[in-house]
Amino acid sequence: MIVPALARSTGAAPSTKPRTAPTATPAPGPAPVSVGALTPTQALQLLRDGNARFVSGHPVTDQIDGKRRLEIAKTQKPFVAYVSCSDSRVPPELLFGRGLGEMFIIRNAGNTVDTIAMGSIEFAVAELGVPLVVVMGHERCGAVKAAVSVVENNTMFPGSIGKMIEPIIPAVLRAKSQRGNLLDNSVRENVRRVTHQLRTAAEPMLLAPQQQGKLQVVGAYYDLDTGKVDFFDEPPTKKG
Repeated sequence: MIVPALARSTGAAPSTKPRTAPTATPAPGPAPVSVGALTPTQALQLLRDGNARFVSGHPVTDQIDGKRRLEIAKTQKPFVAYVSCSDSRVPPELLFGRGLGEMFIIRNAGNTVDTIAMGSIEFAVAELGVPLVVVMGHERCGAVKAAVSVVENNTMFPGSIGKMIEPIIPAVLRAKSQRGNLLDNSVRENVRRVTHQLRTAAEPMLLAPQQQGKLQVVGAYYDLDTGKVDFFDEPPTKKG
């Protein structure tokens, strides 16, 4: 090595100064994926793997640099359409360690699906070819909590807030007959109502690819405390 050789040539004693530990290099992040190469199962596994890295605290380098920005400037090929709450603590790209151009996000308070959200999902499936749609609620959701308050206390909310939470009220009513925490159960029931809608009462552009096995609609729940996403509502496996 250079330092010992130099010490021998000069007669100087080797340095006893402790060496500085090398700086840890962040682990490379997931490479961008091509939507055309993914099945619904593979797309869902990408999300599972990414969330596992997020929960474990392993650093990743997201695909967010200038090179990636230029790669997708003319076209986008996301691998999932993600319906999520607007809550600032629930950013889908960060929860799964994904970068630019990989997730087509539809967000609103309470992760409900109205005409605009439905059209966005249909666009992602029919025009962009995503193989997976995920609907995700989360722990201590404010919009669902407001709907619980309407059911339990006949609370009235000002402006458009009341109209916004109306679609969540049936989920709360259904959850009232269940054991456990009413708010958590209502969040999950709200997700189930939306996934059921997308699986059964949607337009042919959504139903046909599901019947052909090219598209899956999955429901999820995000735990604010642990960072873990539970994909608790998956479509039944078709018997071949």
